[in-house]
Amino acid sequence: MNPSTKKQPGKIMLVGIGPGSAEHMTARARSAIAEADTVVGYTTYIKLIEDLLDGKEVVKKAMTEELDRATDTLELARAGKKVALISSGDAGVYGMAGPTYEVLFQAGWTPESGIEVEIVPGASALNTCAALVGAPLTHDFCAISLSDLLTPWPVIAKRLDAAAAADFVVALYNPKSGRRTRQIEQAQRLFLRHRRPDTPVAIVKSAYRPKQSIEFTTLAQMSECDIGMLSTVLIGNSHTFVRDGLMVTPRGYANKYDVESGAAKNGERAGRSLSTGLQGWLESLHASGESPQQLAACYGLPVGYIVEALAEPLDLDDKCEAAC
Repeated sequence: MNPSTKKQPGKIMLVGIGPGSAEHMTARARSAIAEADTVVGYTTYIKLIEDLLDGKEVVKKAMTEELDRATDTLELARAGKKVALISSGDAGVYGMAGPTYEVLFQAGWTPESGIEVEIVPGASALNTCAALVGAPLTHDFCAISLSDLLTPWPVIAKRLDAAAAADFVVALYNPKSGRRTRQIEQAQRLFLRHRRPDTPVAIVKSAYRPKQSIEFTTLAQMSECDIGMLSTVLIGNSHTFVRDGLMVTPRGYANKYDVESGAAKNGERAGRSLSTGLQGWLESLHASGESPQQLAACYGLPVGYIVEALAEPLDLDDKCEAAC
């Protein structure tokens, strides 16, 4: 075979298109789509980028055909095509990156096998929805999907309960559909075991798309709101508040500093851990005189962890500071 006519290996680009509006798509996402010979994606997502598809082969798939999308993408790349497989948000957050790698590995693909794979990141729903309602994710948060199409409900329920108990701000993906109507009620029930009924909740539907809607509510009333598959539900933690139409989760500066003056509060030092940080907490454990079982019950932590914490020396931070 003439080397000049040898078929070149294809390329797979897993492209996160963000919320769908052109101005919120990254430059690399746009250039990856422009570079592609073929674009594969869920029909709704294809419609969001129709203005970028002139002259390209387009493969549209239904909502539940994720593995078909990945398989078709692999076959097109094997044929030497540059393929953009698109996801809304980020391809690696409930997107097509995972299913595609599963299909690739099942087919014997390796990074050295000739077909290049590139993941093009995009803004996920939790980022875009948070931006529309204020600053709810400023402190620790997590994302949980309520879809039980592939994940057993007891697994989802356990994650919901743990996140609620740990006081995470939580973004709920896939909260409700035409067939799945009770999952959001179950999530609400689990959260109410650990959170106040007036905990702030924001429901954002179709973020940055023509039918965008935003609704502020509370945990107690959450399940009564208009929620669907295009919605993301943001549940605040015990410190989240809503003021002047903005949902905000404090970062914790008020624990350590006078917010107006910026000066550290009594017992605190700028640039150092809180007095109730790890070192201070270890000291309080040793000084308490209580049993590991009592301390575990007080802090809601495993007894074994408390026993190990009590066995640690108290001056680790001071030694580290001296060494540095």
